[in-house]
Parts: sequence; C-alpha cells; structure tokens
Amino acid sequence: MIKLINDTINETDIDKLIEWLKTYPRLTKGPLTQRYESLWAQWLGTKYAVFVNSGSSANLLMLYTLLESGRLKNNKIVIPDLCWATDLAPAIQLNYEPILCDCNLSNLSIDIDRLEKVFAQHQPAVFLLVSILGFSPDMKKITELCEQYGVILIEDNCESMGTKYNDTLLGNFGIMSSFSTYFGHHISTIEGGMVCTDDDEIYNLLLSIRSHGWDRDWNSTDQRKIREKYDVEDFDAFYTFYYAGMNLRSTDLQAFIGINQIQKLEYINRRRNENFMLYQECLNNPYWKPKALTNSFTSNFAYPVIHPKRKQIVKELMAHNIEVRPLICGSMHAQPFYRDRNTQAPSEFPNATLINKLGFYVPNHPGLTVEEITFICDLINSVIGKDTE
Repeated sequence: MIKLINDTINETDIDKLIEWLKTYPRLTKGPLTQRYESLWAQWLGTKYAVFVNSGSSANLLMLYTLLESGRLKNNKIVIPDLCWATDLAPAIQLNYEPILCDCNLSNLSIDIDRLEKVFAQHQPAVFLLVSILGFSPDMKKITELCEQYGVILIEDNCESMGTKYNDTLLGNFGIMSSFSTYFGHHISTIEGGMVCTDDDEIYNLLLSIRSHGWDRDWNSTDQRKIREKYDVEDFDAFYTFYYAGMNLRSTDLQAFIGINQIQKLEYINRRRNENFMLYQECLNNPYWKPKALTNSFTSNFAYPVIHPKRKQIVKELMAHNIEVRPLICGSMHAQPFYRDRNTQAPSEFPNATLINKLGFYVPNHPGLTVEEITFICDLINSVIGKDTE
C-alpha cells in the first residue's frame, strides 16, 4: 500500500514520550503548552500562538473571537467554495452569513476577479482565505483587496504549513491564522491545531475563549484591568467568566510531541516540495496541471489531478494499492449540509464544480520514494494515454 499520508510521529518520538511519561509529569495544559506555543510562534514569525485541540477548533476559535472583538461591520463572511467542511461549518454554527466564492484553475486558490466582485456586491466583514494543498495564493492582490473594501483577513493554513509567498510564511498576512497538526498533516500532535496572531487584544480573546471565558492565561497586568472593570476579587476570579467561552484546550502530552515535531519541519517541507516537483515532471496530464506561483515555495500537502477519466484512473490506482481521495471536499455548495441553506446558483462556481466532478489527489509525504512517485505517475499516464473507449 502506498498511503496517502504517513505518521510523522516515529519510534524515536514514542520512546522520548515514554521516558517523559515515566517522570509522572502534568499531562493537562500547562508549561509545556506554553513552551510549544512559543516555539511555534518563533518558527512562524508571529508574536503569539495559541494551541488548541484541532485545526477545526482553530477555525471555530478564530471566527468566534472576531464576534467577541466588536470589530465586525456585519456578519457576512466570504469562504472559498473549495475548502474543508470545518471552514464553512463554524460560520453557520455562529450565525454568520457565509458567501461562497469560486476557486481558480491555476493553483486552486481563490478566484481573485470573482473575489473582488463578491467584495463589491456584498461588502463582507471577513474573508477566510483557505490555502489549498500547500499552494500559495496571490497574497499581494488579496491583501490589497481586503484593505480596499475594509475586509478583515483570516487565514486557514491547515494544508499549507511551510508554504511561502515572497519568502514570507503563509499565516503572517491576516489578523489571525489557523494550522492543523492532525495525523498525516505536515507535523502531528495526534490531534491538535494552532491559532496565530500579532494582535494583543485578539490574543487575550483567544486565550480566554479557548478556556471557558476566564482570564487565567492572561498576564497579571491585563488580569488586574479586567477584574477592576467588573469589580472582581482575586478569589472570585477563579470562576469568573468574561466571555461566552468554550473548552478547546489541548494537553501537555500533545505539546511534548509537538515540541519535537517542530524540529522536523524544515526537512518535511523540503521533501514535500521535492515530491511535488517530481510529480510535475513525471505526470503527463495535458488536460490540467497545477501552476504554483513563481514567487512562492510550495510545501505540497497532496498532489492534485483533474481529468475526465477520473473514474478509470482512481480504479487503476486503487487496484494497485495506492490510496486516493476526492480533491478536498470538491465544491462546498454541493455538500448536503449546505444545500438547504444555499441561495447561490451553481453557475457561480464553474471551477469548483469541475473539480467536484473530475478532481482527486494522490499521496505526498516525506516517506515517499522516487520509485513510488514514478510508479503512481506511470499508472495515471497509462490511463490518460489510452483511447477513450
């Protein structure tokens, strides 16, 4: 079996974890979580990082933090039609008004021309940019559009850890950014996610909402200010809640794993890029191939393929024990949980609709060999090269 993903937690990581567990440490959120957050922020280049229990929770936390921030001019949010379910789902759950926007057929990112039309027509408060499969969007144009129309930019980089635009890591362009460390992502903490920001006020909101709505994770100066504002005694502050919070915390056990995982990122990102370049070289698909921006570094999550012979290609790959999946979720406007809420015509999403019908992706992870990638490409090429009949 050539697996779609592989576990970045290896035997050495498990052995280190076992030795640490023998010291009978604190396992719930504690000092290791703070250390992991600090190392993550240092790696990314942001001021703050907040560790949560999943990338999906990271998206939920970002969207709810914006609601509590008082910065929204309305409840409209633009979300790419090509994305993951838990980009769209929390917007619905939190009573935003989601507006889907089509992708492009160059690198599968947001269609810039369509995005500007959506901004002009709907005047949304927020744009959740999802960087698909490690391909960098045109961040210059996107940030300019957000500034022009007064739209708050947040980034979902769950599939794009390590991808760069003009030598800047994605996750540094919006007011907040999310990442996933689920099994099989660039690095893993078994389950886990991160929200990053440079904004002091947003950071405090993230910390508080992550943990019930209290102030326990704030610095002493900010604690004193909010307790004086609401006339809260220090003893009562243990169970005083300033926001309608949640419990999205992860654990020190997972933070311990994450601290070791960060050390692998440079190697992992390089290998994913090398694999992507090999796919580009070996795959003969005149119908469509992705085009990464020339001023970007692609830490590819999985290699996308779009072709009218999808059914035949997928059948051939599976017959040879190669894992293959639909390209992300296809078109979100076609998903059952959104259909009943959909007021946008399918004609607004021609590119995502095409991907929904003809798209899939094949493995990319650091454990792949040159022989495995060329074998995958040979199988796909053989089907594409056959007569239609």
